[in-house]
Amino acid sequence: MAKIKKTIRRINIKADLCNGCRLCEIMCSAAHSTPKYGTINPARARIQIIRDPLKDIWLPVFAGEYTPAECSGRLNYEIDNKSYGECAFCRAVCPSRGRFVEPDSGLPLGCDMCQSDPELETPACVEWCMRDVLTYEEREVEVEEEDLKLDEMKIGLEALANRYGMDEIKDAVARMSQKA
Repeated sequence: MAKIKKTIRRINIKADLCNGCRLCEIMCSAAHSTPKYGTINPARARIQIIRDPLKDIWLPVFAGEYTPAECSGRLNYEIDNKSYGECAFCRAVCPSRGRFVEPDSGLPLGCDMCQSDPELETPACVEWCMRDVLTYEEREVEVEEEDLKLDEMKIGLEALANRYGMDEIKDAVARMSQKA
């Protein structure tokens, strides 16, 4: 296979600088609303602040991939004399918690680095972070050419099937096909 250039996008987090203002959550939800910046609903944000105000812990976490299974480990980590549970670092959308799930449909949410239409130059959460907790990095790397994957569609369909059942999905697709 041939080598192709791929752009790697990454948001870095400096957790010790976060004061829990939640501006990243607000701007993420506004950037993903329809129309863009039309509504604010932090439950729809692809970034959430994990908080423990009594221990002065504020940790930004981004939505990752959907996984239908719960993890088996539950470790605690101590960083700069602050204690964090393993789930606090986990980006996965899983059945053991209701984080990163669209409130109306129940579909999993994933961070798209604000690459939706129209594409933003930097993610909204990074642009609006006043304490520079979040920084955006973009670089190009050479990788082996991969076959086109339909992971996002598969994840969405699996979530719909788990929630409504395959028969309901088939009926909905049949109705949509008749209208087209």
